[in-house]
Amino acid sequence: MRIVVALGGNALQRRGEPMTVAGQRHNIAVACKSLAPVAQEHELVITHGNGPQVGLLALQAAAYDEVSAYPFDVLGAQTDGMIGYLVEQELGNLVPPDKPLATVVTMVVVDAEDPAFAAPTKFVGPGYPAETADELGARRGWVFRQDGAAWRRVVPSPKPQRIVEIRPIEWLLAQGCVVIAAGGGGIPTAYVGGGSTLTGIEAVIDKDRASAVLAQELAADLLVIATDVDAVYLDWGTPGQRAVSRVHPDALDPGLFPAGSMGPKVEAAAQFARATGRPAAIGSLDQLTSMLDGDGGTRISVQTEGMEIR
Repeated sequence: MRIVVALGGNALQRRGEPMTVAGQRHNIAVACKSLAPVAQEHELVITHGNGPQVGLLALQAAAYDEVSAYPFDVLGAQTDGMIGYLVEQELGNLVPPDKPLATVVTMVVVDAEDPAFAAPTKFVGPGYPAETADELGARRGWVFRQDGAAWRRVVPSPKPQRIVEIRPIEWLLAQGCVVIAAGGGGIPTAYVGGGSTLTGIEAVIDKDRASAVLAQELAADLLVIATDVDAVYLDWGTPGQRAVSRVHPDALDPGLFPAGSMGPKVEAAAQFARATGRPAAIGSLDQLTSMLDGDGGTRISVQTEGMEIR
């Protein structure tokens, strides 16, 4: 099978942990234990988030001086290489030495007029107390929203339209290579003003939405969106919460879930299933084998009628 696995942020940076390279390497090594068997038996493409990392790089650059601050497309390219390197190394240590791995720094085209630019929703960077967030927002013009007990910066998250490097990704897969691509949702680029020149744009693309576009363009057999819960839950966090085991893409409304977390995952999985007729699964990475078998997590498929709750 050809499988696209989107690693959730918890695979790189667990909530509340300091953003150190050692911590990220440890989390990636744990994730790769689940990915290694899949890499040896299937065609595998790995995508990943970069919210904490790209936000920290932006903060570091802004602390140096305002002129030197890097735009988010350049920061996205930095995190593509940095995180891809860690995934390559840790996964490479678990698969046979002759198994090739490659990271593709991936540009993703968005619409420069996407309404998301007027309503930022994508969390980036570390969490702050409310007072610190207020001070940073006033001083730098940043927008903050509450994420759990902390406040984090939010930036525009336009919808991905297509993957620029789709042909080299296809070629690498044909050579038996495990490919790490569209990291952090890919580098946001657009044709500004109706022109023909592609240019970077200030945004962070949701990695689940980009993963769905990538999986669709690759004609993947399965899209897996790995997160830190074992399934999609209705009424999450309440005494009446219920896990969804199987669901038709039209039977689960993404609007029922938070825009900054589960909402885009449900939307992306449903988009892929609806467009291709192939299934998507949402669940924890330690369920990867069972999700491949059709049992674990929440399976979104046009072959399912309505919704099944467990």
